[in-house]
Amino acid sequence: MTLHSYKDLELWKKSMDMVIAIYKITADFPSQERYGLTSQIRRAAVSIPSNIAEGSGRNNTKEFLQYLYIANGSLSEVETQLEIANRLGFMLEFDKLIVIIKHIRKLLGGLINALKAKQN
Repeated sequence: MTLHSYKDLELWKKSMDMVIAIYKITADFPSQERYGLTSQIRRAAVSIPSNIAEGSGRNNTKEFLQYLYIANGSLSEVETQLEIANRLGFMLEFDKLIVIIKHIRKLLGGLINALKAKQN
């Protein structure tokens, strides 16, 4: 299959699905967290598919890889923030989201490795 758009990437699709799930879950967080943890988690989650999309539109593989590494950092940030929310008792679906995060991390690592191989 030829990649015509970042929207063809399973990684981007799964990242988008995770963003929607996170928005729904964080809607139930305490109202005092609206400008704290809720906002941080959402911003970091949105950053993941956004960086995948931006990187795919760059001029070369090296730049795409840079954006994928940023997406990977944001994924770790989301995972940490969800862990904090879980420890604070704000969420019930933590385990489900961790499974999604692990899947996205696997897809992200696979794309990074493929692009690195292409580069060499």
